[in-house]
Amino acid sequence: MKRLSSSLVAAATLCLTALPAFAEQIPLNRLSTYLQDLKTAQAAFTQISDDGTIMTGQLMLKRPWKIRFEYDQDDTLVLAEARAVAIFDPRGNPQPETYPLGKTPLKLILDRNIDLGRANMVVGHSYDGTSTSVLAQDPEHPEYGTIELVFTDNPVQLRQWVVRDEGGSATTVVLGELDGTVTLSNRLFDIGEEKQRRSR
Repeated sequence: MKRLSSSLVAAATLCLTALPAFAEQIPLNRLSTYLQDLKTAQAAFTQISDDGTIMTGQLMLKRPWKIRFEYDQDDTLVLAEARAVAIFDPRGNPQPETYPLGKTPLKLILDRNIDLGRANMVVGHSYDGTSTSVLAQDPEHPEYGTIELVFTDNPVQLRQWVVRDEGGSATTVVLGELDGTVTLSNRLFDIGEEKQRRSR
């Protein structure tokens, strides 16, 4: 993937550092309610990979189980639907790499029912004076990795997440303003349809 200027890192984090400080840490029950109510959403994103590679694009989310990452730099596409994740790389095999969604930490925010108060799910809950961070894992399979979610308040909004896989590699996704009013077709997340499109 193409490497972009490091100035994008500063721009990506500006949405967090420039926000005014809020009074207190957001409780887990409020964060669970927010995520549970987030049925559809769309936002620009900046992705920072473990090796320092920076990519930008558009993210679309439709719970449960569906997410789409469209990248600006090339025709790379990441889709999740029906508990599977597919990575389409335009420079590789037209058939995508596929993984079970349940074996990735993203499952925790795409699940049908989200309860951050579930035993052993949240292993860290902190506040830095500006944002609340929650470090979560699959209670039944902590070996699958973790996801650190960063929220701001007034109103509550998801701003960033950091996924650490079972090997310890970290991928950071910094979100622009989430639009939770969008209507998204299921076809946007259809892995089979995307396979057919790319094989033509």
